[in-house]
Amino acid sequence: MKKDNNLLDYVPRIPEKLNWTEDDEHRVTVDVENKGVFNRIAQKCFGCPVVSHIALEQFGSFIWKQIDGVHTIYDIALLVKEEFGEDAEPLYDRLLAYFRTLQGHGFVTLTPSDKDTKREASK
Repeated sequence: MKKDNNLLDYVPRIPEKLNWTEDDEHRVTVDVENKGVFNRIAQKCFGCPVVSHIALEQFGSFIWKQIDGVHTIYDIALLVKEEFGEDAEPLYDRLLAYFRTLQGHGFVTLTPSDKDTKREASK
């Protein structure tokens, strides 16, 4: 029987090559280098930037700062619920969509938590 993977049990990590900063209002800005042939053409022909600066809003900034390679997405959900209360609802749907987007753009990697790995090893 195939085990279903629950995304809430995964641990997000920010790749070391990704640069980000935090301003005085605790908002995070992620710096993304625009690489590749099409980006180079756009930079030369249309004056597109070599580095894009992606400013995260309040929820995104809070979540980003919780990503430390230790907390699971479920743990982060509890912290978001504690910080924002009802304003975070629908919490799990929003959080899972957010992490899928971050992963799709290469802003985070998701790995199974240690407790999940230990569960697998004991089988």
